[in-house]
Amino acid sequence: MFRANLALAVLILLSATLFYHSVEGWSWIDALYFSVTTISTVGLGDLSPHTDLGKLFTIIYIFVGVGVFVALFAQFARALLKVEDDN
Repeated sequence: MFRANLALAVLILLSATLFYHSVEGWSWIDALYFSVTTISTVGLGDLSPHTDLGKLFTIIYIFVGVGVFVALFAQFARALLKVEDDN
């Protein structure tokens, strides 16, 4: 299950990067940077989508992406606690 969530998290991150590159016209590094800062809820504010489609996508991306990343980190934490309990 961890690998499936990890793959889903990577897919979401790469999809968002591709979206921002294509729709907002950002460079690949800016698109990746915005995708990571948004999904990590850091949101530095130096970049923001300007198109209506970009804004709508970002709303959906935040709700879906944060949920997936929280689930991924929760699974990782459970695995670490299990290893510690086993020792």
